[in-house]
Amino acid sequence: MQLVEISLVMILLGLLLGFVGAGGSGFIIAILTVVFGYPIHTALGTALAAMFFSSFSGSVSHYREGNMVFKTGIVVGAAGALGAWFSSGWSSLIPEDKLGWMTSGMLFASGLALWFRLAFMRNKAAQTGKPVIVPTWGYWINAVIVGGVTGALSGLFGIGSTPFIQLGLMLLLGLPMRYAAGTTMLVIIPIALAGGAGYFTMGFLDVPLLIAVVVGTMSGSYVGAKFTKRVPAVWLKTCMVITPMIGATILLL
Repeated sequence: MQLVEISLVMILLGLLLGFVGAGGSGFIIAILTVVFGYPIHTALGTALAAMFFSSFSGSVSHYREGNMVFKTGIVVGAAGALGAWFSSGWSSLIPEDKLGWMTSGMLFASGLALWFRLAFMRNKAAQTGKPVIVPTWGYWINAVIVGGVTGALSGLFGIGSTPFIQLGLMLLLGLPMRYAAGTTMLVIIPIALAGGAGYFTMGFLDVPLLIAVVVGTMSGSYVGAKFTKRVPAVWLKTCMVITPMIGATILLL
């Protein structure tokens, strides 16, 4: 019965996440721990694994639309998978109460990073041409750094690190916002897969719970996405920034 309730709540959450175009792992963690009483390590593993499904469908769409730099995404994603795999093991060493505070702090930081991206990266957003990639050693080293750092954050705290990945792609690799957004969806796939597998090997991934979360969020997201183009842009940007912060606030309750 509780899994049915979780799935229904996730449908409502999916409406919001589909509207703002977010993976919402932090919000999922907050709901599972505060509302339904799941241990935070289990919530982290479930939320991280759930991102695989939403990111896969989003990645296919961005690839078809030509919004992706495929080779860059593969390299960043591979480095991110390694970071997520190792850091998911470190998560088990952190006490639950401290991990909750740390995850909440990362969600607040995620909201601030997203605000920074929206407020100060307008020049990147205005670029529409496909970026010309110069395959230098420096470029690929930066790609590995972006992937390794953001993957470690995802594995340790169960969050998608989407704003951090996008900022890394724009600031260190020079991708316009459109391509940063599309490439980020590809990057998250191996990160979510490796991080989820790491939590599974430690017994922190509840498969029936994962199914309930995925069914709910994907159903709600499909409907919520239809409202994205139907509201003023300022409302959308505001919701994008405050969504992770609301999740962080719930997690502190």
